Formats: sequence, C-alpha cells, structure tokens
Amino acid sequence: MSKLLYLRLALFLPEMVWASLGAAWVADGVTCDRTVVNGIIATVIVSWIIIAATVFTIIIVFDPLGGEMAPYTSAGPDHLDSHESSQLLNGLKTAATSVWETRIKLLCCCVGKDDHTRIAFSSTAELFSTYFSDTDLVPSDIAVGLALLHQQQDNISSSQEPQEVISHSPGHPQEAELDAELENCRHYMQFAAAAYGWPLYIYRNPFTGLCKIGGDCCRSRTTEYELVGGNQLNCHFGSILHTTGLQYRDFIHISFHDKVYELPFLVALDHRKESVVVAVRGTMSLQDILTDLSAESESLHLDTDLQDCLAHKGISQASRYVYRQLVDDGILSQAFSIAPEYRLVVVGHSLGAGVAALLAIMLRSSYPQVRAYTFSPPRGLLSKSLHEYSKGFIVSLVLGKDVIPRLSVTSLKDLKKRILRVIAQCNKPKYKILLQGCWYELFGGSPDNFPTELDGDDQGHLTQPLLGEQSLLTHWSPAYSFSSDSPLDSPTKYPPLYPPGRIIHLEEEGASGRFGCCSAAQYRARWAHEAEFSRILIGPKMLTDHMPDILMRALDSVVANRAACLSCPGQGISNVDVA
Repeated sequence: MSKLLYLRLALFLPEMVWASLGAAWVADGVTCDRTVVNGIIATVIVSWIIIAATVFTIIIVFDPLGGEMAPYTSAGPDHLDSHESSQLLNGLKTAATSVWETRIKLLCCCVGKDDHTRIAFSSTAELFSTYFSDTDLVPSDIAVGLALLHQQQDNISSSQEPQEVISHSPGHPQEAELDAELENCRHYMQFAAAAYGWPLYIYRNPFTGLCKIGGDCCRSRTTEYELVGGNQLNCHFGSILHTTGLQYRDFIHISFHDKVYELPFLVALDHRKESVVVAVRGTMSLQDILTDLSAESESLHLDTDLQDCLAHKGISQASRYVYRQLVDDGILSQAFSIAPEYRLVVVGHSLGAGVAALLAIMLRSSYPQVRAYTFSPPRGLLSKSLHEYSKGFIVSLVLGKDVIPRLSVTSLKDLKKRILRVIAQCNKPKYKILLQGCWYELFGGSPDNFPTELDGDDQGHLTQPLLGEQSLLTHWSPAYSFSSDSPLDSPTKYPPLYPPGRIIHLEEEGASGRFGCCSAAQYRARWAHEAEFSRILIGPKMLTDHMPDILMRALDSVVANRAACLSCPGQGISNVDVA
C-alpha cells in the first residue's frame, strides 16, 4: 500500500502541470464554444481544489517520524533499558510534539503570535502527541471504533434491568429544591446565551432575528450606549437586549475582546432576581478552542485551607483574566455601588461554564453569597477537593448524552482503550461496519448484531490486549502494557479532574428520532452524581445536546411540565428521579 501511495503522489506532478496549462489556456481567452470553455474552466477549478486539498491533508496527516520510530516501538520495553535508547526515544517524542505544533500553527495561522498563543500551541501539541503517539490508527479506524462502541453501548443498555425509580411528592424538600434550581437555571440560561452575541441569536431566530437587531447594527452609538463599559458592538448589544429582556441602563460592562485565555463577558443588573450577573461566553473561535485544549493542570492560589487546589490550565488562565477585569478595573465595585443589596451570580455555557465556576471559587472570599450556574461544563475542570468545595454554591446542568460534561483527559484515555479493544475484537470488513454504522446512526435498528468475535459476557474479563491489538498499538505503549507510565496518567500534568458543583441531569425519556428532529423529546430532571459522567457516551445526540438552543428548549420543557404536574391536585411527579 505504501508503494501505491507514493506512486499516486508522483502522479500529482503531471496533474499539476496539466492544471497549470488549463489555467493558462483559459487565461488567454481562447475563443471556443461556450459550453466547452465552461467545462474546461470547471475541470481546472476542480483539479486545483483536489490538489490543494491533497497537499493540505499530507501536511496535516503525514507523520514524518513513522519510519524512524518503528524500530524502537517494535523492540519491546527491554530494548529501552539502555540510556542511549531511552535518550533517542525521548528525542523522537520531542520531535513528534514539534510536528504536532507545526500542524496546529498551520491550522491556526490567523490566531496571532503573542505569548499566550505560543503557550497554547505548545500545550495543545503536547496533548495531541501524547494521546496519539502510541497508536497506529487512521481516521476510518476511529470511525469504525465509534460506530461499534455505540452499538455495544446500546446493546448493554438494553440488556440491563431498569433502575429503580424513587418518586417523591411535590412537597418533598428535595423536589422543592430541584424545582427552585431548575427555575433559576432557566432564568440565568438567558444570560449565558446572551453572552454569545448576535450569532446565536440569529441561529435561534433565523427568520426574524436579523429584522429585530438589524436596526441596532446600523444605528450609530447613542450617548446612553456609551455609558456601558467595554467594547460592545451594536449588533451584539442589540441581540443581548432582546435575549435578556433588559434595558441598556441595566448593563454595567460588555466586552467582546477575544484572544487566547481571554474571553468575552458581560455584567448586568438583574432586577427580577436582585442579582449582579456575570455571564461568560463559551467556545466560538479558534482562540477559544486553544484555551479548551490547554488541558494541563495548574494550582489555584485561594484563601482557603483546601489541599490540592488544581484546575484546567486554559480555563484557569481565562478565569484569572476575567477576575482581573472585574476586580482590578472596578467593574464589580461599580455594579454594587448601584445595587449594594444585590447578590453576585456567575453563569456560563460550555467553556464559559468552566470559567464561571472557577471565577465563583476565586470571588467567594470577597463575596460569600456568590452563586454560579454552569451549563454543560467540561468534566476535566477541578480537583477532587475543589469539586467537593464547589457543591455549596455551584449548580451544573447537563443535557442527555452531551459529550462535553464527560470530556477530560482521563475519559479520552478510556475512550481510546475502548476503541482499540472493540476494533481488535471485530471480525468484519471495515466497509461493512461503516455502512452498517451509518444506517444504525440514521435509522436505528437492533444493537444485537454486534460484529465481534467474543461474547459480551467475556469482554469484561479481559486483562491483556488481544492479538489483534498488536497491529494497532506500539509495543512500548502504556495502553499496550496497561502500566501507568503514560504522560496521560501523570499525577502532576494530567491528574483526574471533576465537574463543578452539584449536577442536575436532564435525561431523555423514550425515543424522539435519531437526531431529535422527528418529534419533540421529553426530558426528566434529577440530581446526579459526578461518577455518572466519567465515561463518554457515543450517540447521534452527543454533540447536539451541547448546543445552547437545544438546552434552552429542553429546560423550558422540563420546567413547564413540572409546573403543570404541581398544578394538578393529587398527582405526584412520577417522571422525576431523585438520585
């Protein structure tokens, strides 16, 4: 196969010459039949697109170190006992990190070259090189593994007995607290969505949104608007006003400054709940993605007696930025000078949820009554001690199988092992699995037709890699030997991290179509334990459940259904589990 690939690559040279001649011929304006000219122009354009896409793919995907690492990855751990071999292997790992850094810089060439960006490039490259250095997988292998894992997951779920449901009457303290927190979540989710500005507003209102905020986009700033601090833009400000229902005079500061480790946020006075609301925007740019991928852990310096106060590095840096803006620039002081009796509430969605949680922890010493509502926060955020500490003032909301609240370096490592194992057990051609997987994702079916060589009962007892895994894992790999020497297992750089606060889980009831487009999904709310989100679940809604507009609709539906149940005399809330 390698010889065929290199032969195909060589054929691109005459193709480039041919495409160049075609471009030159078209540029000369040769007079021919219009249909022929249009056909040749289309052929030339398609040829250049294919050539450019191939070159880009080679730069991003091709591993120039594969041939150099092969002799050492197949020699086994004993070969690495010598100091010289260990040094060579470490040098190759450093080179692999450099290759990943070059790829990331090419993909993010428009981000900038400041110190924060360079640090983020280095952190992201080290994460990727560590995660992928011990595997020999291509993208189609990963797609096959995810398809098989989804079927396996559904097969196990359908074979399990239903969990016991504990129902409480509407007057039960746990139910009353859950109702109150759900109402708070619905209210403050409007601020978390408003922080995204006009793109989310237009997405949620595709037919009327542009008409509603179009006037604000074209209107010159008035004197009243200038009273609001920050660098807000008219379109963003208009969408924020429509989303929150507040007046311009209720806003203290709006910032859409966006760089690596520096996120947009807004500060407003919420007279309905008598609170000063700080809302932080979630991921919407390449800079935000680099902040997400800076996944090492770093210490938080807090005025508490807690031990091991660790947090996600990128989110911690972003939290420090917002903290400096709020405290050092006097934004919070200005807000509380207007409404001194109000309490502080910090909210956010996705990346913004992680920043909101850390921000609330940082501000608690100065504002003991602070509360935080985090929507779809990342799992890999806080150390165990901070997770327990945050339960007293942070509430997190998770929808369905949303992947982000289950996403951490630890859960990704677990997912990699599961993919390797399920591929090794598979006894069908790849194309059949991909076709079957596409059909299953789109239209469903029976998960019993699971193409593996081993029975489901035996899979849980495997303690050593199967023979088939030897072609997927390099022999020095920690995943191969099941040792704890992997950098992903490092207690200093990648320790286990946990989500913030107490968690409300909105679980889907019944089936609503593979992507939720056939009928409205029904959800039930319950308090959940963080351990329920320790493993990534594969499914068609693992990404869509993270979208803020879908979360808002589900939350509105749950709150309305619970209110309707409360208004029915003599009826309990039978569709609510309490963990």
